[in-house]
Amino acid sequence: MEEVFIDKSETERIRVGINEYKDRKYVDIRIYYEDDTGDWRPTKKGITLPPDRVSELAEALGKLTVD
Repeated sequence: MEEVFIDKSETERIRVGINEYKDRKYVDIRIYYEDDTGDWRPTKKGITLPPDRVSELAEALGKLTVD
């Protein structure tokens, strides 16, 4: 399973990974938090989409401007 983490804060990360469900692959973008034991756990906050929609998401993100 491929995955990349982006730090959001000291206790939260954004995980971008490829998961498989019912023999189909999906891209999952989810917020993880660090629990009291130091382990990283997923939250319900995130999205899952089929791989063929990733370029559409990247294009939409590229259109955003942040001042």
